[in-house]
Amino acid sequence: MNVPLLSQTGEQKGTIELPDAVFNIEPHEHSMYLAVRAYLAHQRQGTHKTKTRQEVSGGGRKPWRQKGRGTARAGSIRSPLWVGGGTVFGPQPHAYTVTVPKKVSQLARRSALSCRAQEGNIIVVESIELEQPKTKLMAAVMKALGVEGTKTLLLVDRFDPTVLRAGRNLPYLDMMLADKVSTYHILSHRKLILVPGAIETLVRVLSPKATTEEMTT
Repeated sequence: MNVPLLSQTGEQKGTIELPDAVFNIEPHEHSMYLAVRAYLAHQRQGTHKTKTRQEVSGGGRKPWRQKGRGTARAGSIRSPLWVGGGTVFGPQPHAYTVTVPKKVSQLARRSALSCRAQEGNIIVVESIELEQPKTKLMAAVMKALGVEGTKTLLLVDRFDPTVLRAGRNLPYLDMMLADKVSTYHILSHRKLILVPGAIETLVRVLSPKATTEEMTT
């Protein structure tokens, strides 16, 4: 798949090939579902906690005698039946770990990238270089590329501190290293901006042939 190669001013400098093995496969919806489900599950801290009747304070003595008052018998003011008592079967801390096989995870990312490529929502820029870390300079680049106001993910092979500082105040723009991107990040952004180095990184990390070689060595 060939796409235009743009400058940061939006001028077309030629074309660049996006390898079909990563950017032009038949999207596998179930693998994307599994990858997104695992990512969202891992965002949960799992620190929710309620106290049982053994953990709430008070209730060390029987509140009244067993018989003779005409009321129900009670052994503690911290019974789950009472206000201020313990909770029965309440939430307890635990990990929300969901494991996705490596090949499924890579298939999901290839599927997500292929979806964006087939929609025409991948933009390849030869480089983004700024003289100063100013938000207005980065905003001008995004406007020239036609993504101003659109939720956009910029994938790079290495961070440029100037570009990173210039773009972090744009609410619609996120920046990530290409080898760290997840299926969730790809699908949650409407537009993807790639630099050639990021394409090489994605092909190296997600190529099916590379995966097989890694697992056999």
